[in-house]
Amino acid sequence: MADTVLPGIVDHHVHLGLVDHGLLAGGPVVEVHDLGWVPSEVLALRASPPAGVRVRVAGPFHTAPGGYPSGRSWAPDGAVRAVADAADVRAAVGDAVAAGYDLVKVALNASMPLLPDDLLAEMVEEAHAAGLPVGVHAEGSGQAERAITAGADVLVHAPWEPLSDAVLERGRGMTWISTLAIHAPGDRQVAIDNIRRFRALGGTVRYGTDMGNGPTPVGLNEAEVLALGEAGLGGPELLAALCGEHPGGVPDERLLTSPLPVPTTAAEAVAWFRSARRLVAC
Repeated sequence: MADTVLPGIVDHHVHLGLVDHGLLAGGPVVEVHDLGWVPSEVLALRASPPAGVRVRVAGPFHTAPGGYPSGRSWAPDGAVRAVADAADVRAAVGDAVAAGYDLVKVALNASMPLLPDDLLAEMVEEAHAAGLPVGVHAEGSGQAERAITAGADVLVHAPWEPLSDAVLERGRGMTWISTLAIHAPGDRQVAIDNIRRFRALGGTVRYGTDMGNGPTPVGLNEAEVLALGEAGLGGPELLAALCGEHPGGVPDERLLTSPLPVPTTAAEAVAWFRSARRLVAC
């Protein structure tokens, strides 16, 4: 049997400042999206990434004064940008545009101070006017629904609080980043159930690991792939979640090859990417 070829993996949620990112070089992950870190550090990594890896960045966490993740031991002060009023919103989005961020990240955690609805909506409106999508960390009762109501484009974690079908229907045009493997079993099952129902409404799910959140592997996260399978993804939908969509074709340097057949299940995908090698050496 001839070798098969697929695009490499895109991890849509990482924190490069919390891992030995050099371990990504030449592996099956060809693109990572850093969703919150010190801007100068991640912009430097985007300019000089690990070999064979494209880096996209969201700059800092935008949050209310004292909001998540302020004060967390893993979050440097420079990774958090407080937004207190409309002037702060305009300045934050202006800086995002000037720096060339790929996404504006907003953090909502109900256990800490929260952006009010008007500033959250204004953040989304300003970013959209500037041509930037908005990704929201939504944690705690009602926060995913607030992100949906505000018109955010991405939930950077599949929600792990139960969401009603009515809320899912309102948010079905969003993209959810999976990050299932970081959760304890109970929260993981809630998130998986949400994903199943979200997908049934036409929602889009993308592979993301929250790399750096605890002892996550640097590279292919097999537990995350298997969790996507448990949420019902298989065949072309699973490959799109793992590898993204490439309507204009895929450059050779982003392709992988394996002696295994093209996978149709999560378990087969784990085996395929475990065995894969770069089509073109980095």
